[in-house]
Amino acid sequence: MVAMAATTASSQLIFSNSCSSSRLSPFQLCVFDTKTVLSSPIGKKKHVGSGIRCMAVGSAAEKAETKKKSGYEILTLTSWLLKQEQAGVIDAELTIVLSSISMACKQIASLVQRAVNIQGEDQKKLDVVSNEVFSNCLKSSGRTGIIASEEEDVPVAVEESYSGNYIVVFDPLDGSSNIDAAVSTGSIFGIYSPNDECLAEIEDDSTLDKVEQRCVINVCQPGSNLLAAGYCMYSSSVIFVLTIGKGVFSFTLDPMYGEFVLTQESIQIPKSGKIYSFNEGNYQLWDDKLKKYIDDLKDPGPSGKPYSARYIGSLVGDFHRTLLYGGIYGYPRDKKSKNGKLRLLYECAPMSFIAEQAGGKGSDGHQRVLDIKPEEIHQRVPLYIGSVEEVEKLEKFLA
Repeated sequence: MVAMAATTASSQLIFSNSCSSSRLSPFQLCVFDTKTVLSSPIGKKKHVGSGIRCMAVGSAAEKAETKKKSGYEILTLTSWLLKQEQAGVIDAELTIVLSSISMACKQIASLVQRAVNIQGEDQKKLDVVSNEVFSNCLKSSGRTGIIASEEEDVPVAVEESYSGNYIVVFDPLDGSSNIDAAVSTGSIFGIYSPNDECLAEIEDDSTLDKVEQRCVINVCQPGSNLLAAGYCMYSSSVIFVLTIGKGVFSFTLDPMYGEFVLTQESIQIPKSGKIYSFNEGNYQLWDDKLKKYIDDLKDPGPSGKPYSARYIGSLVGDFHRTLLYGGIYGYPRDKKSKNGKLRLLYECAPMSFIAEQAGGKGSDGHQRVLDIKPEEIHQRVPLYIGSVEEVEKLEKFLA
């Protein structure tokens, strides 16, 4: 028995810890109103003297439980991923891929916040640097087989992959034209399961012939086959939003810890909303059905309250607001861009997967985005995404 005593004028404090076993027992605190010294093993109180008050200080496990109950527990993205792995929701290989993506996002966040270009023999734009950062992190993870970027003409088959062989598609820096104005930007990604039926091999000239391109396209599946998707928004705070097919979770980068910390669980987009996000500068280029839809949103109607227009010009920023507040974001086809400008693989499919996991909807105006199989690596499609009721309302106008 090990005991420590602290004496005051009229009382004593005794800290005792039983060492009878290899497992450490919690300390017990006993306060006496007399000068009687007492040894009291946990669970056995001896009433000696008067006014004795005993209570366990608690073990590390008990302290952790108390911390959790008090609401002060900090759950990092790494810890959260490990919990999902332990629960069998994802495997160890996918955990590593997602961790490498989060590392890439931290690096890009630092570059964006400094708002400077990397200096070298040739100045590189921030979106090009971000692409290199994203690609390097994925390659070094050793768990990706093919990576496809919006910044690359063709997908890249990773030469050294230890296991996993996941297919990762990404837009390294969406909204990069907003950098100089310090407006929200972001990275978007989607992860597909390995497909060993047809793996392309990279050549010395870093290009793929048509046969190999077709092979990679077949590997890149429709969005309905996505295993995970997410985005990282670089704004007043750095927010990492992720789904692994079991709801949508949001993590915020804490500068003190240098870690993404869980801040929102099981996010649900409102079923309807009064905010629409379209670039109305292209209004005259839209077809008449879409014009009627927008005109209807502006009509105050019986309520006397028209929809509010909010357009940042950054898909990640506009979508994040829509995810939290409800409403609809749209990038339609027009006379100049027959299929809009957003790419199916890197933007539309991952964002639609996130929207559906949050109870929302992603559509090209006529069909579910996740059902569209890509026919080209950089295929573009119109996108309408947000609250279920708002997207369905638009579909009725376009029908």
